Amino acid sequence: MRKRDTYSTGRVTSRPGAPTQTSEVPAGAVQPLGLDAAKDGLLYLPSGYEQSKPAALAVMLHGSGGNPEHGMWLLQRYADAHNIILIAPASRKYTWDVIVTDSFGPDAIFIDQSLAFAFEHFNIDPARVAIGGFSDGASYALCLGLTNGDVFTHIIAFSPGFAFAREKHGAPAVFISHGVHDGILPIDPCGRLVHRDLKKEGLEVKYLEFDGEHEIPANISQAAIEWFLK
Repeated sequence: MRKRDTYSTGRVTSRPGAPTQTSEVPAGAVQPLGLDAAKDGLLYLPSGYEQSKPAALAVMLHGSGGNPEHGMWLLQRYADAHNIILIAPASRKYTWDVIVTDSFGPDAIFIDQSLAFAFEHFNIDPARVAIGGFSDGASYALCLGLTNGDVFTHIIAFSPGFAFAREKHGAPAVFISHGVHDGILPIDPCGRLVHRDLKKEGLEVKYLEFDGEHEIPANISQAAIEWFLK
């Protein structure tokens, strides 16, 4: 079986556990992940990180046509104060695989490799492992988060378009925000519909609408952090 076939449903293989490798990543600075020469990702280790103290982990995904810097920007301002390790991958194409080809594959593989790196090198709190994103990144976070709810305890979806999963594991808590004047991903067929569907499945969903467009106001990202770390 080809490696890509093992990821056809978006199922990742990495699991949190005791670190097995020593980290040489400097704290307090954004660094390349070093996993792909062409399309890599970024890593941020909070300035106060200590190997003896478990940290939260958040994998944050950029929107269509974006880059890892966009994913990192989503929560970086909160990382030091709340001891959050951030990973911001780059999509293999202009956006995430299931949106481009209607199937999981190279992006699921790269995110799994990123998780493996984090779990091998850092002390991660298994009760605080999030995947999140904005726009297409939020949609893909919902897809992978619902598929791997036994790994990702939380999903942070800023202005998502949809949620899709071929198989589901676990019961992750979900945060969704959406602007009522969003002209790119309108709220009725997107955020509101995703919220209703996930509530029907019995998931815990924190849903916030705001008087805005396709954006993430500061009070919304702050609310997401408070929800994630409560």
